[in-house]
Amino acid sequence: MGWGEMGRTPRKLPLTALRTFEVAARRLSFKDAADELCVSATTVSNQIRELERDWRCQLFIRKTRAVVLTDEGRSLSRVLTNAFDDIRAEIEMHGQSTRKTVALAVGPIFGARWMVPRLARFRRDQPNIDLILQDSPRITDAVMMGAHLAVDWGEGNWAGLDSMHLLDITYAPVMNEALWAERGGLSHVEDLARYPVIHQRDRSEWAAWLAMMGCSGLKLNEEIIITDTNTVMQAALEGQGVSLGIFPFLNRELNSGALIKPFDVELKPKRSFYLLAKPGSERTAEVSSVIKWLLDQAGASQE
Repeated sequence: MGWGEMGRTPRKLPLTALRTFEVAARRLSFKDAADELCVSATTVSNQIRELERDWRCQLFIRKTRAVVLTDEGRSLSRVLTNAFDDIRAEIEMHGQSTRKTVALAVGPIFGARWMVPRLARFRRDQPNIDLILQDSPRITDAVMMGAHLAVDWGEGNWAGLDSMHLLDITYAPVMNEALWAERGGLSHVEDLARYPVIHQRDRSEWAAWLAMMGCSGLKLNEEIIITDTNTVMQAALEGQGVSLGIFPFLNRELNSGALIKPFDVELKPKRSFYLLAKPGSERTAEVSSVIKWLLDQAGASQE
């Protein structure tokens, strides 16, 4: 059903319910929306059902463990996100404080290993900007862009967003030195058969690295699969197995001796980290300043 078929528009816009819907649409989760708004998931669900009833359209398709936007829901979400962004920008423009706020959404590995070590430098270089770091889900298009800026992992194509190449990474095996000694050393790729091997999410990255080394048929006798990237790194640090370390994120651990890198050969994936932003015409001066700072920092880190 299109917007023209929704029946009579209510006299008063239900602003609270619309704000609730905007957050739920952005997070694609009633529970996450409830956490952000500090209300119960039941409250979120009830407000959205009232919107659907009053406007005679379905905004979400409810599945067992997820919600998906309908075409009408996606359209309304886009309008509301733009509207709330405009309201926020207007308030900030007329605020008495000279300090501005920029929200940057990052994933856990990039946030912990790249952004957090640079926060003091950011405060020094950008004294009039308060940076808010938010946890980011994977972004597929502009509708999911809830922050001013985001860093995501991909090949550079995000519908409706400007994507700027930020950081390349490489993969190489890393391990705890105690594990290396305990299992008799690791000087040949075939020696991996004596060690527990840690996969991040699936076996594709290890398969690609082994193929590059000419050992695609190597049988790994002990395998562990972990979904979260930071947990993979922690498992390697604690000697639970050999993982594919992500560089430059683990340079500090290598330099301190907390991890060793038994092979110099590195796998370069097709994807990289990109900085995502809404089109340039919608950017404030402080957002543009943060974009420049991030790109400068990334360039310096790869020199």
